[in-house]
Amino acid sequence: MTARIHPTAIVEDGARFGADVEVGAYAYIGADVTLGDGCRVHHHATIEGITVLGPQCEIFPYAAIGTKTQDLKFSGGKPGLRVGARNVFREYVTVHGGTKDGHNTILGDDNVILAYSHVAHDCVVGNKMIMSSQAAVAGSCIVGDFVNIAWGTGVHQFCQVGSYCMIGGMAKTAQDVLPYMIADGNPALIRGYNKVGLTRNGFSAEAIARIKGAYKTIYRSGMNRTQAFAALAAQPDADTPEIQAILKFAAASKRGLCSGPAG
Repeated sequence: MTARIHPTAIVEDGARFGADVEVGAYAYIGADVTLGDGCRVHHHATIEGITVLGPQCEIFPYAAIGTKTQDLKFSGGKPGLRVGARNVFREYVTVHGGTKDGHNTILGDDNVILAYSHVAHDCVVGNKMIMSSQAAVAGSCIVGDFVNIAWGTGVHQFCQVGSYCMIGGMAKTAQDVLPYMIADGNPALIRGYNKVGLTRNGFSAEAIARIKGAYKTIYRSGMNRTQAFAALAAQPDADTPEIQAILKFAAASKRGLCSGPAG
């Protein structure tokens, strides 16, 4: 089926559409935009820049997707935005393109970004993130898979958020959050491990027990970070996927890791 474009929409020459794309009233589609099969662009939405959206993405009214980076270091060229399949961008969401020539902001598949939220330039977001309203992920952040970012949260630039994390509402996240953990507060501290999220996503009881043990070793044992991660690496289950994910994430951290609660 060919694209269904409302007569009041503005579609610049050069825009490329897959099959069964729908563009609503007063929407704007830039010349360098590619929309995959089955994408739906609601009325008054904007998609511009060198932006590629995978199949079955949905952009709600007044969202602005692929617009120019806000990074003042931008010096021209052709940075862009690459988005996977089945992503949902609700009302007034903003997602910016990359900063340097040839660099892209990247989102994977099945992410849901709720109203008024923002994903900044050069971020790399995995799959199945849920980002509640009025949250913001600053420039050059990395967000893993199955992450839940609650209402009003701010993630500082260059931070990493590990897979299966939960970040509580209105948290100020200024350091990296280990996979599987719950972070909350201002500044954000690790409050526990994400048992509910892990259970919902099919982790076995044994895997959850390993993650609980890792949380206790890192945040409740009284050891410093060096001691705690050495102890974790020396455990008999250190080669399991869950423990390896924690160890590799910690080793790659550049901003330092969120602390646990005092005491």
